[in-house]
Amino acid sequence: MPQDSRRNLIHRPRRLRRSQTLRDLVADVRLHPANLILPLFVAEIDRPQTIDAMPGVRQWPVDDAIAEIKRLIGKGLRSFLLFGVTPQGRKNALGNDAENPASPVLKTLRAARDAGLDALMIADLCLCEYTDHGHCGPLCDQPGPDGFQPVDNDAALERLATIAVAQAQVGADIVAPSGMMDGQVAAIRAALDDAGHHEVPILSYAVKYASSLYGPFRDAGGGSMSFGHRRGYQMDPRHSREWRTELRLDLEQGADMVMVKPAGHYLDVVAAVRAETDLPVAAYHVSGEYGMVEAAARNGWIDRREAHIEIATAIRRAGADLIVTYAAEDLADWLSDR
Repeated sequence: MPQDSRRNLIHRPRRLRRSQTLRDLVADVRLHPANLILPLFVAEIDRPQTIDAMPGVRQWPVDDAIAEIKRLIGKGLRSFLLFGVTPQGRKNALGNDAENPASPVLKTLRAARDAGLDALMIADLCLCEYTDHGHCGPLCDQPGPDGFQPVDNDAALERLATIAVAQAQVGADIVAPSGMMDGQVAAIRAALDDAGHHEVPILSYAVKYASSLYGPFRDAGGGSMSFGHRRGYQMDPRHSREWRTELRLDLEQGADMVMVKPAGHYLDVVAAVRAETDLPVAAYHVSGEYGMVEAAARNGWIDRREAHIEIATAIRRAGADLIVTYAAEDLADWLSDR
């Protein structure tokens, strides 16, 4: 091959990186505010409360949450995932406050519907924030092999079905079961359909790992366990193929969208799930992942803006259609500047 021809091939990749405009033109992974879902913590408090482990994240009173959603809609964010913070005195073994019309999540859903907000309100559907023991369902009477009472899976399904209907009745656009109970999608779908809520989709946390990266979230949502762990019902990070079984079961039961959690440390799983299904795939950049970026940025070790954009881009590149992230507002601002 002539020398000039070899030089032409060698320099071809670099020619397409020559300017920002050219790089933007040929980029095949795009981020947009429409891809982002912002988690919001709603609580029975008088004023917004900061969360030390999650800079920039707050617990919101219901009225302030509605005002905040209105403000964020103006920035192009349209999707919000609600978590409730329950007063300790209202927690019990069954998590009954999850279906209490006066609970923060149900009040926020109702207020958003009544205000006619141009937003998708996604209701997290789990019991850990409502039970006095912090597990994701009622407990069995007897201890299991790990030495503590495990979750009673079938009793949890009954509770989740009831709560899903309560959420849909007050205006949830999407319900998002996150407890990893076996059969939860089928139970919730049947309950929603029986109650006439055929149009409410289920965003299932189909692939959720028992991760060390949830700590700040448990502080923010008041969902810490009083004993034991969740490794009996959440997935083991050491299993490289288990995701396929969990995903297949949720798809067979009628999930409309599926979630991988965490996201950044599990991009291989995000990519594998994307290859397995044509349904929308969400990935949750969780509190510990977010907190590590924030801590490193505060110490001057990384550029906060560039790190969050790069991480979100990587999650999209792996195949996620939707990204649940605490950095959603900042990302919307930064993307409008690019």
